[in-house]
Amino acid sequence: MLIDSHCHLDFPELAADRAGVLARAKANGISGMVTISTRVKRFDEIRAIAEAHPEVWCSVGTHPHHAHEEPGIETADLVRLAAHPRCVAIGEAGLDYHYEGDYPAQATGFRRHIAAARETGLPLVIHARQADDDIANILEEETGQGAFPFVLHCFSSGIELARRGLALGGYISFSGILTFKNAAVIQQAASEAPADRILVETDAPYLAPIPHRGGTNEPSYVRHTAQKLAELRGVSLEAIGEQTTANFFRLFSKARPV
Repeated sequence: MLIDSHCHLDFPELAADRAGVLARAKANGISGMVTISTRVKRFDEIRAIAEAHPEVWCSVGTHPHHAHEEPGIETADLVRLAAHPRCVAIGEAGLDYHYEGDYPAQATGFRRHIAAARETGLPLVIHARQADDDIANILEEETGQGAFPFVLHCFSSGIELARRGLALGGYISFSGILTFKNAAVIQQAASEAPADRILVETDAPYLAPIPHRGGTNEPSYVRHTAQKLAELRGVSLEAIGEQTTANFFRLFSKARPV
């Protein structure tokens, strides 16, 4: 069995055939998934999906691309919404310097999400893109004020961020990017990371793994990422399934196996 630790079932590409997406996931041994929040103002929609499907959990948070849209979302708001029984994580939040954006708003939101993770004990799902040093520096600074659980989701950063995040007790989640031919650094991180700190995800509908690259991604495709992770680590797919599933339920401790 495998868990897709990060997907977006509310996005139009998956919402149009959500029943089919969930059925294909089950047929491929995907026993659970987390549909991730990108806007707190849309949490009701995310929550409803998780309420309707026992194999789906959700998070609450504001993606850095939308940080400027939700400047009024405070830590207390995140904590209150995260009390819902199907909400198992905070985020996704973080820093993204790939596009021009309101970077101060991203940083402010990131720290508010960290505070919510610290207060609730729920893992923070971190979006990090071309912001390695700032992400690592904030994580180290904030951990000094009190530890909090977190995962560097859809890892696509440099090896140094992986090492600094792991040193703080964080987890790393690998997406379909791991299967790409130009992903040597990410593959190195996947090979080096401790076995008890690795997860798999799709980030669906984005980043479909080989052999589906270029198409719409969906949770059933997490098997391809898990297979590549197994190859890199010299273990079986079954072993990766057992390890990443155990890791998932340790980190996302509010989730319960279906």
